[in-house]
Amino acid sequence: MKAAGAQRFGVRRVYEEDESDRATYRVLVDRLWPRGVKKADLALDAWLKDVAPSSDLRRWYSHDVDRFAEFSRRYREELSQPPAREAVDGLLEIGSSRHVTLLTATRDVDHSGARVLCDHLHTVGT
Repeated sequence: MKAAGAQRFGVRRVYEEDESDRATYRVLVDRLWPRGVKKADLALDAWLKDVAPSSDLRRWYSHDVDRFAEFSRRYREELSQPPAREAVDGLLEIGSSRHVTLLTATRDVDHSGARVLCDHLHTVGT
């Protein structure tokens, strides 16, 4: 694996377009397509449903901040198993040579699967 500094991952909401993101590898990391966004209007390189939290975990969490710690623990478990593990490995490979922007539709990015994934990528990529 490359050193942690060589991997660059960030998180952004799909609704907050930033022209500087256009130069990055942009990947949607939600299991569901974002509401109100046309596929033709979202500039992205990939949609990795396999790296998103499972439907059961997503429904259990229901964006209840009080459950975030347990959600994070369970989601990290999912990320270490197929098929999510293969998607994580692919993101680490891309992140070793260029910046990766993880896109999510959730409002509370700091308590989202995308944030957990970003932290996980930084942790396992060292």
